[in-house]
Amino acid sequence: MLQKNLADLLLAWYKENGRDLPWRYKGGAHPNPYVVLVSEFMLQQTTVTTVIPYFHRFMERFPTVYDLAKATDEEVYQLWQGLGYYTRARSLHASAKMIVDDFNGIFPHMREDVLKLKGIGTYTVASFLALAFNQPETVIDGNVMRIMARLYHLTRPLDEIKDDIRKKAMALTSHKEPADYASAIMDLGATICTPKKPLCMVCPWQQYCKSKDLPDLEQIPTRKKLAKKEQHGYVYLIYNDKGEVFIRKRTEKGLLFGLYEFP
Repeated sequence: MLQKNLADLLLAWYKENGRDLPWRYKGGAHPNPYVVLVSEFMLQQTTVTTVIPYFHRFMERFPTVYDLAKATDEEVYQLWQGLGYYTRARSLHASAKMIVDDFNGIFPHMREDVLKLKGIGTYTVASFLALAFNQPETVIDGNVMRIMARLYHLTRPLDEIKDDIRKKAMALTSHKEPADYASAIMDLGATICTPKKPLCMVCPWQQYCKSKDLPDLEQIPTRKKLAKKEQHGYVYLIYNDKGEVFIRKRTEKGLLFGLYEFP
């Protein structure tokens, strides 16, 4: 009963306070799964504020999955330039081609089919199915892990409690309004239960949060510190007698595959 109450409280808060975002649709599944797919790839490891202008330009140039599928790599990279993590652009482009070629332009809505798309992992498949098809998938990212750890005052290192967090998050997920719930818990982490100086006094879950008012609140969840590794490299500028600079297209597989660089 408490779990249902928590979900209802969060949904009520979201209806009043949820962010209005260009890719968001309140009240159920988004009518256009393509919008969800593009936004999900862009939002990986990138803030909402940074993504918004890129999203508008990208959708203006590639308004449908067919437009994106027939685009060249260079056209996609040009619209992605400055957003970083270019493997996402390649994966999104490849996924669009798969949807057109392998699924006849119909967006897959079964977990096993969505996972066949390039660059789709555990988090993205859950978010996509929840937002695009209103399926009761549990979305778990850094925001959700922080919220769950604080809500239940889980103080052990994050690596040790991931399974526990997943179970608790799944138990809270709304089966009645999964799309809105997924957006709501993202907003809760982004605007209220922030890493530093969380706004506990306006949190819809403050009455039930076991970490509220405790001195270790901002230290939850606990993360193991990784040793920093230093890497060094060299870039060469090669000019010809016309003053032109030599660049090459990367052929090595990896993060920057297909992009141009100085040797």
